[in-house]
Amino acid sequence: MTEHPQIRPLIDADTIAARVAELGAEITRDYAGKDLLVVGILSGSFVFMADLVRRIELPLRVDFMAVSSYGDGTKSSGVVRILKDLNREIHDRHVLLVEDIVDTGLTLHYLLDNLSTREPLSLGVCTLLDKREARIRDVPLNYVGFPCPDAFVVGYGLDAAGLHRNVPYIGVLEQDGASS
Repeated sequence: MTEHPQIRPLIDADTIAARVAELGAEITRDYAGKDLLVVGILSGSFVFMADLVRRIELPLRVDFMAVSSYGDGTKSSGVVRILKDLNREIHDRHVLLVEDIVDTGLTLHYLLDNLSTREPLSLGVCTLLDKREARIRDVPLNYVGFPCPDAFVVGYGLDAAGLHRNVPYIGVLEQDGASS
């Protein structure tokens, strides 16, 4: 494994793979017999979603949305912008949103409100990381990979100003010798 001295490991790749397999099995069970559309929230969820959909043993479709509330910073601005909307209709479909991390809940709350107006049959959420300590807005989470400390984490798709998405594990980004 390549060393990344500015990243303190938090969750190793094997642990992530095992939990993704468990999540895939849970989703397979819960959505059996349903027309499932899995929606990845770009860009952070792409690695997690790719692994997750390969573990869901059901026919499914995928789509993506891109939203922004961070820019290049490490704190949410609180202003959510849709940069890419869905390509598919979700009316009368079972929709599962896939997020990399839920922290303040502001972005997810906005997305759930927006998508619910499109009248899906169901609207669920699967997140790799739940940073509950940072929560400002309560949001429902149907599937959670791991709890996350209130620190800035990167790797496995999560980034800092576009960097570190390719790190195969999740770690805390150290800045100037201290975690942010």
